[in-house]
Amino acid sequence: MTYTYARRYRGPLKAVILDWAGTTLDYGCCAPAVVFTEVFKRQGIDITMEEARAPMGAHKQVHIRRISQNPDVARRWEEAHGRPPTEEDVVAMFEAFVPLQLDCLADYADLIPGTLAFMTAARARGLKIGSTTGYTVEMMELLAKEAAHRGYEPDHSVSAAEVPEGRPAPWMCLENAKHLGVYPLESMVKVDDTVPGIEEGINAGMWTVGLAKSGNEIGLTEAEIETLPADEFDRRLARAYQRMQRAGADYVVDGIWDLLECLDDIEARLARGERPQHA
Repeated sequence: MTYTYARRYRGPLKAVILDWAGTTLDYGCCAPAVVFTEVFKRQGIDITMEEARAPMGAHKQVHIRRISQNPDVARRWEEAHGRPPTEEDVVAMFEAFVPLQLDCLADYADLIPGTLAFMTAARARGLKIGSTTGYTVEMMELLAKEAAHRGYEPDHSVSAAEVPEGRPAPWMCLENAKHLGVYPLESMVKVDDTVPGIEEGINAGMWTVGLAKSGNEIGLTEAEIETLPADEFDRRLARAYQRMQRAGADYVVDGIWDLLECLDDIEARLARGERPQHA
């Protein structure tokens, strides 16, 4: 019988990589969704909020492209314009998207409940805090200032515009690891409220935690959720959990306020020599 040496990391967690909208601020991930609907409306195309949210987590130009490739949206576009949407249309809509998004970002910069408490607890554990986003660098500069005024300042942030490819590719996570000086990758946790964000963490070889209630999967503000009938809320929440579990998340919880329990469990698993399920 032949044996091989298998190295296992058994140390503590060293860093957490957080998404922005729907994860740490902008409960419901509303800022980008409302602007996507407006951009298409200006082209004479009404899109549903579900259609606007479907590619959430991607670079915003890629997001617009994917909306335009939705068969139902493409059909309505052809009915309105007499031709399918083109890449030139995508570029034009992205150029319109940028100032519209910049104009309203500050209105959606309030922190999600539990964000500051998590940051305090994470830093007390010696964890570094990174972040990834589908926003552009210019958008992130504005949003980071708004977040700082509210007490939230991660150690490093990477925009999809700064890497060769955004989510679900791992590059933003890996750039965080490099700038934070953290390895191995299984000592890091990627936290996100979108399926592409979970896939980003999986592709980077990190532990992944999906946030089902506070972000894009339900897509409602905290106040809007409170007005939902109980059975409708339960249905939406169950669907969000199912989608993130199917995407491969190691854990799925309601929001950042539940994250510390996941970190405790991950550290116990690391001590036993376990790794992320898709590593």
